[in-house]
Amino acid sequence: MVSSTSRCILNTLRNSVAVGALLLASIAQAQTGTIRLLVGFPAGGGTDVIARTLADKLKDQLGSNVIVENRAGAGGQIAAQALKAAPADGTTFFLSHDHTISILPLVTKNPGFDPAKDFVAVAGFATFVNAFAVSGGTPATSMNEYVAWVRTQGNKGNVGVPAPASVPEFLVKLIGQKYALDLQAAPYRGSAPMMADMLGNQIGAGVGSVPDFIENHKAGKIRVVAVLGGKRQAALPDVPTFAELGLAGFEDVPYYGIFAPAGTPRATIDRFAEAVAKVIAMPDVRDRLTAMGLSVGYMPPQQLAAREHAYTQTWTRIIKASGFQAQ
Repeated sequence: MVSSTSRCILNTLRNSVAVGALLLASIAQAQTGTIRLLVGFPAGGGTDVIARTLADKLKDQLGSNVIVENRAGAGGQIAAQALKAAPADGTTFFLSHDHTISILPLVTKNPGFDPAKDFVAVAGFATFVNAFAVSGGTPATSMNEYVAWVRTQGNKGNVGVPAPASVPEFLVKLIGQKYALDLQAAPYRGSAPMMADMLGNQIGAGVGSVPDFIENHKAGKIRVVAVLGGKRQAALPDVPTFAELGLAGFEDVPYYGIFAPAGTPRATIDRFAEAVAKVIAMPDVRDRLTAMGLSVGYMPPQQLAAREHAYTQTWTRIIKASGFQAQ
């Protein structure tokens, strides 16, 4: 007969084996199940296209289905809050540019998340510059012609921006000051609706990232007339920089990166980061992103975190100097 002590030991072993099996099954599900890649802007915009380009290749590297989930609204705030609420189990990531991670917490009183506490950097994969573009309904083919045209309109002009209190909105203010124009930023819920109004000649100009504008610029539907940054962009070699136009102080270089909920295991982060590094090294992916106006380059977790911190510090100073009050 089996003693009560032996039965207790056997039951404990069975329970341990069962728990271990459930744990292994959970790990396997996380590794082979669906991974959500959150995007804070509508489908069709530059960030969405970038995310789908990467997701298509990441699924092969990770052995999991990677789906892009658009949580559009409030300049990416909704997506960021969704990331904060997501389990830190490697099934949810957030692809974002600088606005949501670095700028939004500076201009919003209660964003509902703190990047330093709620998120962890996974991988950076590109930098980009912002650009000034005019719609086909304006007669301007250059920045100087746009300035001259605005002066014929009572020195006033509306300029679209992808999100309120964003870097593009601050740039509209700075550009207006530089040219002594009364330029007013018109905020949209993402670059896609802004572009729709520019294509429909509902607004004469817009400021956004090069990826937002480049396809319609090449198609002749809008015209990018100036870019930021210290040098001309390879995707737009004929478009001058603001520095060439005699305007200093427009050298911002925003970033694109992927983030995970705080508490995500380091091994999971490293695995995803390695997958990103392999994907952006693929010639077709690199060519696609470069053609969109991105400067492609891998940043491991620590480097992305450092870049995000430095960029945030820079814009903290700029926003404070502008007198802007968080809303």
